[in-house]
Amino acid sequence: MKTAAIQRLRKNLAADTPVVGLWVTLEAPSITEMAVALGLDWVVIDAEHGHLDWKEILEHVRATVRSDTVALVRIAELNLGSIKRALDIGADGVVVPWVESVEQLEQAIAFARYPPEGVRGIGAERATCWGQCFVEHTAEANENVFVVPIIETSRTLRQVPLLARVEGADLFFFGPADYSATSGFRGQWEGPGVADQILSMKDTLRRAGKHCGVLATSEEDLLLRRDQGFRMIGLGLDGGLLLRSLRSSLRAVGRDRNIMASFVPTPGKAASLERPPESMRPDRVEVMSPVGSGTKVEIEPGVSFECLVGSHIQARNLTTGIVTFMPGAELPYHTHPFSESITLLRGQAVVEVEGRRYELEAMDNVVIPRALAHHARNVSHKEPAVFHIAMPTEAPTRKLVTQFFSRRTMPLSATGTKGAERVNRFRTAPRFEAGPNTAFIDYFNKDLMPGIEMSGGYGLFGPGGRLPAHVHDFDESICIIDGVATCIVEGRRYPVGDRATALVPRGRVHYFVNDSEGPMAMLWVYAGPVPERIIVQDRCATVEGNPWR
Repeated sequence: MKTAAIQRLRKNLAADTPVVGLWVTLEAPSITEMAVALGLDWVVIDAEHGHLDWKEILEHVRATVRSDTVALVRIAELNLGSIKRALDIGADGVVVPWVESVEQLEQAIAFARYPPEGVRGIGAERATCWGQCFVEHTAEANENVFVVPIIETSRTLRQVPLLARVEGADLFFFGPADYSATSGFRGQWEGPGVADQILSMKDTLRRAGKHCGVLATSEEDLLLRRDQGFRMIGLGLDGGLLLRSLRSSLRAVGRDRNIMASFVPTPGKAASLERPPESMRPDRVEVMSPVGSGTKVEIEPGVSFECLVGSHIQARNLTTGIVTFMPGAELPYHTHPFSESITLLRGQAVVEVEGRRYELEAMDNVVIPRALAHHARNVSHKEPAVFHIAMPTEAPTRKLVTQFFSRRTMPLSATGTKGAERVNRFRTAPRFEAGPNTAFIDYFNKDLMPGIEMSGGYGLFGPGGRLPAHVHDFDESICIIDGVATCIVEGRRYPVGDRATALVPRGRVHYFVNDSEGPMAMLWVYAGPVPERIIVQDRCATVEGNPWR
């Protein structure tokens, strides 16, 4: 145990100074030596997932000797033997997965402390200098040892205020992927609503004087996590950082590929044009609109619409944005002279279409054809409901409807009414692969809804997932609802996340790529009824190869 390093790290946390580190999963101790040489504040050696054995874990711990880098071991489960072994070989603390209760946390702390405060046995191993420093080590170990619980299940949400009161745990880590899985969004880094819940738990812990940690998924996400108040921030996993660097270099020479589960690269790219047709030469530039930058209006009391793509940024035949319903707020029955797409991002809501009442879950989508009367309401009296909406027009209008409709609650499996509204249930909607390491859902287009004026859907990008460089014969809106995307338009690179929305005008060569280690998800809408991409050579999306120079 490196008491001086532990105290230094705690001093930095007490001063509200972020401490950054590396998650170690590969066997070479040189990785940890590099982390030490670069002055990282901590490493977590992962003994839960992967293949590290105790000899390899010991070599990683040894690589931090006589340094200011704190060495923590993530054990496989809450177990006295595992905690004792990790600490006996010289770890400065343990990271404990799947902590859901005060009882579990108190047990982990007891396992990490010598009697009478705990139940850890005293061993003649590295921690005690092979029995030569019994008195010195046992006198300082209980006070200094780190016990870091990971909050990674949705069941823990209500327990956080109680966990915050437990003495002996001053640092909490979050596992967004497992938290998303237990929330019903397996495979997503932060599924719908998960990001907000994690921030809420983080705030509760911070108010109690605790510190919070999380892994960053990209350089942009690293800065975001710092600004959000996380103070133990992981730069990434060693393997993920290596792959990110390799793929960046491969991309520079046109050799980038995704890895398939069979450990082979994905097949070659689809055929592409050398350049876009001259008839599609664009006359406008792309615009990135973060939430808070758009035109905001109150539609009804308690219902506000922030327009992120629309006439104010020269979008054509397209308006998209975020609608927020305060608790209990509703929009009365109305119609539009155009179709409308409504996707619930967060909260609880119902949408009625001519009396047909649909209860929505997060990411469910309802598409309403023109002139069809509909109504929306936030059924929660405590929390806001947040929607993404899209309309194929530059001039949104609505007409209130006073006609009475007999209400009929539709089953949760209902997917709409033939010839009228279409309801896309996110959990069961069919997926397809639109590019390497992607999963897409088509919500609406002319084949799914004859006569509709636009097309759109949902896209999930795994780490490294991307579409080829392409253009459209219409404007496109892309709202990043999970993770952080890199938007590349003719060599111009933009980090986009947190519901920020990109307008890519007709003819602009572009693509989105997930450069992070976690999933990224988007809602895309085309100002045209056919979801058609014209694929061009990737070089067209670079500064040097820009076809419109």
